[in-house]
Amino acid sequence: MNYGKVFHNAKWIVICKILQSLLQLAVGMLSARFLGPANYGLIKYAASVVAFAMPLMKLGLDATLVHELVEHPEKEGEIIGTSLLMNFVSGLACMGGVFAFSSVMNAGETETVIVCVLYSLSLVFAALEMIQYWFQYKLMSKHSSLVMLGVYFVVSAYKIFLLATEKSVYWFAVSNSVEFGLVAILLVAIYLKKGGKLGFSLKTGISMLGKSRHFIVASMMVVVIQNTDHIMLTKIAGKAENGFYSAAITCTIIAQFVFTAIIDSFRPVILENKKENSPEYELNVSRLYCITQYLSLAQSIVFTVFAELIVNILYGAEYAATVPVLRILIWYFSFSIMGVVRNVWIVAEQKQKYLWIINLTGVLLNVTLNAILIPQFGACGAAVASLSTQIFANFIFGFIFKPIRENNRLLIAALNPKMLVRESKKIVSLIMKKNNK
Repeated sequence: MNYGKVFHNAKWIVICKILQSLLQLAVGMLSARFLGPANYGLIKYAASVVAFAMPLMKLGLDATLVHELVEHPEKEGEIIGTSLLMNFVSGLACMGGVFAFSSVMNAGETETVIVCVLYSLSLVFAALEMIQYWFQYKLMSKHSSLVMLGVYFVVSAYKIFLLATEKSVYWFAVSNSVEFGLVAILLVAIYLKKGGKLGFSLKTGISMLGKSRHFIVASMMVVVIQNTDHIMLTKIAGKAENGFYSAAITCTIIAQFVFTAIIDSFRPVILENKKENSPEYELNVSRLYCITQYLSLAQSIVFTVFAELIVNILYGAEYAATVPVLRILIWYFSFSIMGVVRNVWIVAEQKQKYLWIINLTGVLLNVTLNAILIPQFGACGAAVASLSTQIFANFIFGFIFKPIRENNRLLIAALNPKMLVRESKKIVSLIMKKNNK
């Protein structure tokens, strides 16, 4: 495997995301303290409602776009242009859906409905931001990462201004859309400056949807797993309890950018390996599992031990109830990453048709456990439900369901400490060579 290209591409994502994560941490901490558990829970509730519409807006193309570009490089402009237009139209439709849903589910709660609608503006801009997958395909994430970092600096300054001037919760709902909008405009501009073209073909669109349609339902089910707890917590235990739970989730994803960078950099390499029937294909899948699993294990141990200190520093005594939730949820992340890596393998193997079975199993288990545990244990119950679902759907089910059993073989091979030592030596050797140069 060409570790050089992968490492260089991932390096830019990681560097920019580290800075972005630090900003996110600071602004998120200030926002949570200023808004308080109730309003912070309201913002996260709106985010969960919008999250249900996000897979419909994306039409499953976020999971297959890189594969389409790898398979048909001669249609690059047509593929990009068609996907952007389809996502833009679906984004407008999904905004209407968010308004309808919140109006029914939160009838009489004017503030909640308005926050949900304002937050949903991000759906249209997120549709255009899909062009970032072209930068991944080209292993040019330096450009997209720098753009996202610059925009986040601007939006962070905007949020700090909102805090300083004590603006209402409505302004915070809009800030998410501002971020997506600026990133989308700048990425499209860079794409065109690099000589990229935008075309449209109904035939190409139909063909792409034929391959991505499996991911629409599958992604919806993932969103149900990830956000049902927020909605059920808010409705059953109240906005404050959801605020504690949301604070714990924010802590668990502090280092998510590292995993995203690694997976995004490996994805085009793995897809190319599969296309060329490379003998390195399975090894690279196991390499990706190895790196992400051992990193997530280290993160989980650290956060479990220092959970109380982390929560006190970030959120203060008002969020003390977040500590036990964080100690449970941090392990959720390790098993969640297994599912993300597995989806790369599923795309390479063209086994998307099985995703709905995998994710439906997770949805049923998640909703059932939340219904049982939330009334008794609140946020901690939701955390246990989420962790149990991820363990079953992303690990145990792979041994039960024959069509994806081969993926679990690669996962088990990746957990061998010998692979960790071997791959770590290669990465260290690469870094030393670059430093010597």
